[in-house]
Amino acid sequence: MKLQVRYFAALREALGPGEALSWPTAAEAPGTVAALRDWLIGRSAAHADALGERARGVRCACNQELCAPDQPLADGDEVAFFPPVTGG
Repeated sequence: MKLQVRYFAALREALGPGEALSWPTAAEAPGTVAALRDWLIGRSAAHADALGERARGVRCACNQELCAPDQPLADGDEVAFFPPVTGG
């Protein structure tokens, strides 16, 4: 299973523009946006700092539509994380 993750605003500054992720099977991949966020938090200290408990207000989108953390994920989805207020 493959997912594209994108970061915006302060998250982009901390983690870069995004990353392509893959797992051998869908069963091994995170099943929801919340599970993906948890997986990312466990990936590195930078991810934990940017997406962890201090970043409770982080919003998410799946395939360019705002979504709830319980949004199911499918192969090829694009998931974006961004702070509650972005400028630009």
